[in-house]
Amino acid sequence: MGQAVAQIVEHRVHRRRRTLLRTRGASIGLTATATDRVVRQIEAGFPFKSLESLSALSGLSTTEIASILRIPERTLARRNAAGRLRPDESERLLRISTIFEKAVELFEGDIGAAANWLRAPKRALGGQSPLTYSGTELGAREVERLIGRLEHGVFS
Repeated sequence: MGQAVAQIVEHRVHRRRRTLLRTRGASIGLTATATDRVVRQIEAGFPFKSLESLSALSGLSTTEIASILRIPERTLARRNAAGRLRPDESERLLRISTIFEKAVELFEGDIGAAANWLRAPKRALGGQSPLTYSGTELGAREVERLIGRLEHGVFS
């Protein structure tokens, strides 16, 4: 009986995590789904807690995420004190969160497996990790294509 309850709880947690990541930017707390509203939020700069949300959910450290966003440590501390990211940093954060969310979807809601996959070098990405490769818009699109190929069983 105890094991059956544990399985139900695990199923609910697993389902909730998938539900949590159904919309673009959910991993950073973005609630807007209309593109014009997302653009306005990017232009205003996301709250610093958006970066912390991605860190808490993904298991990636804020320093690791900041490195991909090209935010030096001292600047990161200033952003934390100000409570807001700049628009260019916000746009890059949305890009990284989108890649993370697609990886979670690829791994059917297994956040740990998705984070591990994002950190591991891939031959299809010239030996770089998907997370590092996503540091540029062009690289992120290539990571999305790789995820798409994997979803369709085309191992690259």
